[in-house]
Amino acid sequence: MGYPTQYRYTKEHEWVELDGTSAKVGITDHAQSELGDVVFVELPSVGTTVAQGDTLGTVESVKAVSDVFAPVGGKVVEVNSELEASPEMINTDPHGDGWLVVMEASDPSQVDSLLDASAYEKLIAEE
Repeated sequence: MGYPTQYRYTKEHEWVELDGTSAKVGITDHAQSELGDVVFVELPSVGTTVAQGDTLGTVESVKAVSDVFAPVGGKVVEVNSELEASPEMINTDPHGDGWLVVMEASDPSQVDSLLDASAYEKLIAEE
């Protein structure tokens, strides 16, 4: 699978799509593949403020519960409420409809410390 080149990636397998200060966040195809069938997602409340690297929520699969970390710091302005009824969207479309939250990034330049698509693909190839 090709990873979207407009996204930036964390070593913990989250992605972020930055548009100005709006940061849409999800987990990567690699992460959902490693987790297996996602059965539950716990997301923060709108208005929650997190620092880069803080726990943003959890994704629970048939195999494991995994923390999701904030790729950038900021305030949660939207959560993907469709995941409550259909958490499997993370498996079927992790880089699209399976997004987790939208944040207002407090420092958009934090994305500069993240991996681009080719560096992320190299990282997962080495695992």
